[in-house]
Amino acid sequence: MTKICGDASNFAMSALRGFSLIHHDLVRLVRGGVLRAKPGPKGKVAVVLGGGSGHYPAFAGYVGKGFGDAAVAGDIFASPSTQAIKSIARQADLGGGIILGYGNYAGDVLNFGIAADRLREEGYDVRLLATADDVASSDASTRERRRGIAGDLLIFKIVGAAAEAGLTLDEVEEVAHRVNRQTCTFGVAFDGCTLPGETEKLFEVPKNRMALGLGVHGEPGIDEQDVPSPEALAKILFDRLLAEIPHEAPRRVAVLLNGLGSTKQEELFVLWNALAPMFENAGLTLVAPLVGEYVTSLDMAGCSLTLTWLDEDLEQYWRAPVDSAALRHGTLVGDGVADLAVEDEATIVYMRSDTAAGRQGGACVADVMENLAKMLAAEESSLGHIDALAGDGDHGQGMARGAAASARAARNAANAGAGPATVLATAADAWADRAGGTSGALWGEGLRAFSTALDDGRLPNARQLSQGARNSMERIMLLGRARPGDKTLVDALVPFVETLERELAAGHELVKAWMESAEAAYQAAQDTRNLLPRMGRAKMHGERSKGHPDAGALSLALCVRSVGRDLKSGMAAQHGHDLLHDLRA
Repeated sequence: MTKICGDASNFAMSALRGFSLIHHDLVRLVRGGVLRAKPGPKGKVAVVLGGGSGHYPAFAGYVGKGFGDAAVAGDIFASPSTQAIKSIARQADLGGGIILGYGNYAGDVLNFGIAADRLREEGYDVRLLATADDVASSDASTRERRRGIAGDLLIFKIVGAAAEAGLTLDEVEEVAHRVNRQTCTFGVAFDGCTLPGETEKLFEVPKNRMALGLGVHGEPGIDEQDVPSPEALAKILFDRLLAEIPHEAPRRVAVLLNGLGSTKQEELFVLWNALAPMFENAGLTLVAPLVGEYVTSLDMAGCSLTLTWLDEDLEQYWRAPVDSAALRHGTLVGDGVADLAVEDEATIVYMRSDTAAGRQGGACVADVMENLAKMLAAEESSLGHIDALAGDGDHGQGMARGAAASARAARNAANAGAGPATVLATAADAWADRAGGTSGALWGEGLRAFSTALDDGRLPNARQLSQGARNSMERIMLLGRARPGDKTLVDALVPFVETLERELAAGHELVKAWMESAEAAYQAAQDTRNLLPRMGRAKMHGERSKGHPDAGALSLALCVRSVGRDLKSGMAAQHGHDLLHDLRA
């Protein structure tokens, strides 16, 4: 929903004025649209583009040297008027004739067509270009019925460059129709868009579903399915367009992966990572591909893939310099696929424990880390929701990532015969490396400090585990500078360590002592509901967290509970050894 709106009826024109203020070096605001701030040379073909607003950077963002000479802006998703088109085309005329470019929609076809007729009556030589790249809106046998969507960017850029190169009107028109025929787009939507001033979306996509074959005026798709993996989505988009390329067509292609307004750039990059190899595997050479938002639909969530197969002329115009708000570059050289080979990480050589008990202890530690990772994966969402109340909501993800990486590293070390200290230290480094952030660093250092109390030559015993817990607590408090009452993981960690030491000193066996300590940690974590955070970014939103436990304290309590369950089950017996017997030693 549009939050910064003002008078909804004036939204489009307000946005256009703001755009023109920012890009006054590129455009000049006129009634109903914008012109190039510095017109092209006399005798040049004028390329006038237009359509409804709500698609930024289409169409005002396409105005500039090497692209459009003017853009006509209608209201949101509405064609500009005949009068506006005529007026701006007259002002843009340089004496070489006029190309009117727009998407193949009924309102645009009508208004641009009437404007062309009126301009011809006045003596202007005007040609029409209705982009028709949307493969979902009609099959290849009736491609003249197809809508114009994200292909606008590629088509208009190539036409603009041809006009900038000094081609005649007939020549530019021929280029325009050729690139229009050789451009195709297919897209998907994850959610609909909302008109400025409205609160309801034009259409809804059910949760975890996507609509296939979207339009850019808020139209729903032609089909629906579950949201797939990036690789599967890439294949859906790629295969649909690959079927459009004639067998004899050039094998060099310009490509646009376009975001529709609410799909983030990072998501598009993930999708491009899956898409890029598909072109090479299909024998297609990428020429200066683009990933970003170039034809949007207000706040629609979704993306589209556009492909233009390039002959020698079209490639020259695609690579040509351009200076507009949407695109700014000199002559492009090189192709679109780079060698991104990354050196493999150095192979880690683990010191093999020289005792069977040490190797057995290493395997036990790996088992514990794997169960920890499973538990945190299950709790990821709930921990994230708690963290979002006063933090950035990433605690669940960070814990799950760190634990999963540490479990893999621990298993690799254990499989190499490493002892408990080495296995846990290896897991600690992997946790810190993968989890990232403050929590990742503290957990990594805490686990590594714990490992210093262990012995690679034997199974861990009660004294070592107690000392490891204290080492971990002291290291975390030293680095994080948090104290009990600050509403951090320390609020659960301190009572865990102190209870464990007290229970063992009273002569209780390890499993009972550990479980009692885990419950003390859990209760302390729950008690953080009554605290206000005094550390990190959470302290800026402390009141919001009142009444809710600290995510870091709760995750620590859940972790020590998980370890306690492993100790209680005597899980190492599956490795042919009685763990509890050794733990009592």
